[in-house]
Amino acid sequence: MKTVYFIRHGESEGIANLRYQPSEAPLTERGREQARLIAERCTRLQIDTIISSTMTRAQETAAIIAARTGLPVESSDFFRERRLPRELTDRVRAKKETREIERAWQKSLADEGPRVSDGENFEDICMRAGQGLEHLAARGEQNILVSTHESFLRILIARALFGESVSGQEMKVFMRALGMENTGITVLRHNADDPTLPWTLWIWNDHAHLG
Repeated sequence: MKTVYFIRHGESEGIANLRYQPSEAPLTERGREQARLIAERCTRLQIDTIISSTMTRAQETAAIIAARTGLPVESSDFFRERRLPRELTDRVRAKKETREIERAWQKSLADEGPRVSDGENFEDICMRAGQGLEHLAARGEQNILVSTHESFLRILIARALFGESVSGQEMKVFMRALGMENTGITVLRHNADDPTLPWTLWIWNDHAHLG
């Protein structure tokens, strides 16, 4: 049984400033402290390697964990956050025009509307989540930590549990209903001997280390 620990990155400047975050948004000081807390907790977990999203906030979180645990870090675009439409990148969330663009984009992610400029849509995100799961399942390590992002993680969990047949409505429920704290831990287990349901959700959003 393979175990994968997914860690949402620490608080970033984009989150703190209520903006749609660019790839290079760094952690805040609070986010670095959250990463130090989860790093300490990771010393008590059985982990063989760390994989990180290529986005700065996830990379910084992974680096803090790696410094405390002595584990290597590998970067992967499979576990990046959803690709924003260019019209949203680094924009303030509260503005009316950005909210309208986001609503259209969210519909495209739930297979309820057309693609919004260069943002990922339902087909894109399902394919990438599936590729990420296949990558994890094929690796030789039995205990993997992945530094990733809240919204993408919701999508990845839906894809893991429903498989290739995941629908837009199922994806929409997961995107809306599953909340997560910064540095919350989500655990999937993979059983290669059960091709009908290989992935099991073991833990969602464990953030006891935050107090």
